[in-house]
Amino acid sequence: MLLGGPWGRCHVGRCVLFLILALLLDAVGLVLLLLGIFATLSYWDFFVYTGALILAFSLLLWVIWYSLNIEVSPEKLDL
Repeated sequence: MLLGGPWGRCHVGRCVLFLILALLLDAVGLVLLLLGIFATLSYWDFFVYTGALILAFSLLLWVIWYSLNIEVSPEKLDL
């Protein structure tokens, strides 16, 4: 229903680069975080902290992607 719904085509927006980077950082951060939690390593804290930092940075990219995709009509801008 997403692709042919009543609201039109589903698209990822204008800033595909930020979306891809955010998704990539989400995947890498989650893998590192879970590796640090579940693997029996003596340096587990490095993976936990690095994964958490990467996930926090990916949140910044998600906010940038969302902010750049906000569409405002010219009537609301009073141009």
